[in-house]
Amino acid sequence: MKQFVSDIKKYWRYTIYSAKSQLKSEVANSYLNWLWWVLEPLCFMFIYALVFGYMLNRKMEYYNCYIFIGLAIWDFFRRCVKSSVRMVRRNKPIVSKVYLPKYMLIISDMLVNGFKMCICLAISLGMLAAYRVHVDWHIILSLPVIAVAVLFTFGCCTILLHLGVFIEDMVNVIDIALRFFFYLTGVFYDIMKVLPAPYNTVLAHGNAVAYFCYSLRQTMLYHTSPGWHWLGFWFLFSLVLAWLGVRNIYRNENTYVKVI
Repeated sequence: MKQFVSDIKKYWRYTIYSAKSQLKSEVANSYLNWLWWVLEPLCFMFIYALVFGYMLNRKMEYYNCYIFIGLAIWDFFRRCVKSSVRMVRRNKPIVSKVYLPKYMLIISDMLVNGFKMCICLAISLGMLAAYRVHVDWHIILSLPVIAVAVLFTFGCCTILLHLGVFIEDMVNVIDIALRFFFYLTGVFYDIMKVLPAPYNTVLAHGNAVAYFCYSLRQTMLYHTSPGWHWLGFWFLFSLVLAWLGVRNIYRNENTYVKVI
């Protein structure tokens, strides 16, 4: 733990610089530049709203806001997890020449995707105002939910970074798994209403990302608190997962260079 904190302080400036560089490179040759960070989630929201809200006649109050809040969390998790699998191989010129704690690459990538998530959440607040959704103090409770979601994502990414070095097919496995879990996360439907009991409760709380989506909507749309005992459970689980992942990286990071 002491080494982890020390390395965070030591390499933090590099991480910030790397994240800024990645954001600039993404829009360097684009006509719309940073507007794509706004247009992409909006387009997906309209697609889901058209297909599931209009064509399949799914009735739900503030359905567009409901989808967009779920997309903000899901896209952050999906981007980070998918990127972490090939993180070491993709940064081979750096890790083979300069020592850098490999989880700092994950943090840099999470900063990029976290910035995009913040844009989505800011748009969500604008949509709440546009739809005249009443907002009260419960919206502040979305902050601990987002914090635990970030910690959980970091823990998953550290585990997958290690596996991705040694297992070439891990990219394909994760891609299939993410597509499967997308439909179990309730991005475009209410798990508690669509699925029968007790399966709805098991999925809404046993699937971490589904729980984060559900809790974020509860605080932002429905003026209720997240389930604190479940939030505490996922916080402890994420903490242990991150500790195991970072510990494993420290033990094997010299091997990574030899493998790649």
